[in-house]
Amino acid sequence: MLHQLRPSPGSTFRRKRVGRGNSAGGGTTAGRGTKGQHARTGKGKRHGFEGGQMPLLRRQPKLGGFQHPRRVEFETVNIGTLEKLLPGSYDSAALHAHRLVHKGRPVKVLGKGTLTKKFTLTVHAVSKGAKAAVEKAGGTVTIAKT
Repeated sequence: MLHQLRPSPGSTFRRKRVGRGNSAGGGTTAGRGTKGQHARTGKGKRHGFEGGQMPLLRRQPKLGGFQHPRRVEFETVNIGTLEKLLPGSYDSAALHAHRLVHKGRPVKVLGKGTLTKKFTLTVHAVSKGAKAAVEKAGGTVTIAKT
Protein backbone atom coordinates (compact mmCIF):
# COMPACT_ATOMS: atom_id res chain seq x y z
CA MET A 1 0.00 0.00 0.00
CA LEU A 2 1.12 3.54 -0.62
CA HIS A 3 1.08 4.48 3.07
CA GLN A 4 3.46 1.62 3.86
CA LEU A 5 6.22 2.71 1.43
CA ARG A 6 9.53 3.45 3.16
CA PRO A 7 13.09 3.96 1.89
CA SER A 8 15.33 0.88 2.12
CA PRO A 9 17.12 0.62 5.49
CA GLY A 10 20.45 2.47 5.35
CA SER A 11 19.67 4.32 2.13
CA THR A 12 18.84 7.66 3.76
CA PHE A 13 20.85 9.62 6.31
CA ARG A 14 20.09 12.56 8.50
CA ARG A 15 21.95 15.76 7.63
CA LYS A 16 25.01 16.44 9.81
CA ARG A 17 24.36 19.71 11.67
CA VAL A 18 27.80 21.28 11.99
CA GLY A 19 28.82 24.24 14.10
CA ARG A 20 26.60 23.28 17.07
CA GLY A 21 29.30 22.62 19.64
CA ASN A 22 31.98 19.99 20.23
CA SER A 23 29.65 17.69 22.15
CA ALA A 24 27.40 17.49 19.08
CA GLY A 25 30.35 16.15 17.06
CA GLY A 26 30.66 19.00 14.53
CA GLY A 27 32.04 21.92 16.48
CA THR A 28 35.26 23.98 16.25
CA THR A 29 36.35 23.44 12.63
CA ALA A 30 33.03 21.78 11.65
CA GLY A 31 34.62 19.17 9.37
CA ARG A 32 36.60 21.70 7.30
CA GLY A 33 40.04 20.79 8.63
CA THR A 34 42.44 23.37 10.05
CA LYS A 35 43.15 26.63 8.22
CA GLY A 36 43.69 26.92 4.46
CA GLN A 37 41.57 27.97 1.52
CA HIS A 38 38.87 25.36 2.05
CA ALA A 39 38.42 26.26 5.70
CA ARG A 40 37.47 29.84 4.90
CA THR A 41 34.02 31.17 4.30
CA GLY A 42 33.17 32.05 0.71
CA LYS A 43 35.84 29.61 -0.43
CA GLY A 44 34.49 28.92 -3.92
CA LYS A 45 36.70 29.41 -6.95
CA ARG A 46 35.25 30.62 -10.23
CA HIS A 47 34.63 28.16 -13.01
CA GLY A 48 37.78 27.54 -15.05
CA PHE A 49 40.18 28.82 -12.36
CA GLU A 50 43.51 26.97 -12.58
CA GLY A 51 45.29 28.17 -9.45
CA GLY A 52 46.71 31.31 -11.03
CA GLN A 53 48.02 29.54 -14.13
CA MET A 54 46.91 31.16 -17.39
CA PRO A 55 43.48 29.56 -17.96
CA LEU A 56 42.84 27.33 -20.96
CA LEU A 57 40.33 29.76 -22.41
CA ARG A 58 42.93 32.55 -22.44
CA ARG A 59 45.68 30.28 -23.81
CA GLN A 60 43.64 29.65 -26.96
CA PRO A 61 44.23 31.80 -30.05
CA LYS A 62 42.04 34.88 -30.08
CA LEU A 63 40.97 34.71 -33.71
CA GLY A 64 39.68 31.64 -35.48
CA GLY A 65 41.95 30.08 -38.05
CA PHE A 66 42.39 30.70 -41.75
CA GLN A 67 39.91 30.32 -44.61
CA HIS A 68 41.47 29.86 -48.01
CA PRO A 69 39.96 32.53 -50.28
CA ARG A 70 39.68 30.24 -53.32
CA ARG A 71 38.55 27.06 -51.57
CA VAL A 72 35.82 25.24 -53.51
CA GLU A 73 33.08 23.64 -51.41
CA PHE A 74 31.14 20.92 -53.20
CA GLU A 75 27.61 19.65 -52.75
CA THR A 76 28.01 15.88 -52.49
CA VAL A 77 25.78 13.09 -53.78
CA ASN A 78 26.46 9.40 -53.12
CA ILE A 79 25.75 6.78 -55.79
CA GLY A 80 23.53 5.00 -53.25
CA THR A 81 21.29 8.07 -53.30
CA LEU A 82 21.22 8.09 -57.11
CA GLU A 83 19.92 4.50 -57.01
CA LYS A 84 16.56 5.90 -55.81
CA LEU A 85 16.13 7.88 -59.05
CA LEU A 86 14.88 6.54 -62.36
CA PRO A 87 17.62 5.68 -64.89
CA GLY A 88 18.42 8.54 -67.24
CA SER A 89 20.44 11.70 -67.74
CA TYR A 90 21.06 14.09 -64.84
CA ASP A 91 22.99 17.30 -64.38
CA SER A 92 23.32 19.56 -61.30
CA ALA A 93 20.03 21.36 -62.11
CA ALA A 94 18.16 18.04 -62.37
CA LEU A 95 19.67 16.85 -59.07
CA HIS A 96 18.54 20.12 -57.50
CA ALA A 97 15.04 19.58 -58.91
CA HIS A 98 15.00 16.16 -57.19
CA ARG A 99 16.13 17.88 -53.94
CA LEU A 100 19.39 15.96 -53.70
CA VAL A 101 21.64 19.06 -53.72
CA HIS A 102 21.37 22.76 -52.93
CA LYS A 103 21.79 25.36 -55.63
CA GLY A 104 24.84 27.58 -55.92
CA ARG A 105 27.65 25.10 -55.30
CA PRO A 106 29.36 22.68 -57.69
CA VAL A 107 28.28 19.04 -57.41
CA LYS A 108 30.56 16.08 -56.68
CA VAL A 109 29.49 12.43 -56.90
CA LEU A 110 30.94 10.09 -54.26
CA GLY A 111 31.11 6.31 -54.25
CA LYS A 112 29.20 5.28 -51.10
CA GLY A 113 26.56 2.65 -51.85
CA THR A 114 25.85 0.47 -54.84
CA LEU A 115 24.54 1.33 -58.30
CA THR A 116 22.64 -0.98 -60.65
CA LYS A 117 20.87 1.52 -62.95
CA LYS A 118 22.30 3.25 -66.02
CA PHE A 119 22.91 6.97 -65.51
CA THR A 120 24.41 9.71 -67.67
CA LEU A 121 25.75 12.28 -65.23
CA THR A 122 27.05 15.78 -65.92
CA VAL A 123 28.65 17.05 -62.70
CA HIS A 124 31.59 19.21 -61.64
CA ALA A 125 33.64 16.44 -59.95
CA VAL A 126 33.50 12.71 -59.32
CA SER A 127 35.52 10.32 -57.17
CA LYS A 128 37.36 7.40 -58.77
CA GLY A 129 35.14 4.84 -57.03
CA ALA A 130 31.95 6.59 -58.09
CA LYS A 131 33.10 6.88 -61.70
CA ALA A 132 33.99 3.18 -61.77
CA ALA A 133 30.60 2.23 -60.29
CA VAL A 134 28.65 4.35 -62.82
CA GLU A 135 30.63 2.95 -65.74
CA LYS A 136 30.28 -0.60 -64.42
CA ALA A 137 26.47 -0.11 -64.42
CA GLY A 138 26.68 1.00 -68.07
CA GLY A 139 26.48 4.75 -67.55
CA THR A 140 28.80 7.67 -68.24
CA VAL A 141 30.10 10.63 -66.24
CA THR A 142 30.93 13.98 -67.88
CA ILE A 143 32.79 16.72 -66.03
CA ALA A 144 31.05 20.09 -66.40
CA LYS A 145 32.95 23.37 -66.49
CA THR A 146 32.20 25.72 -63.62
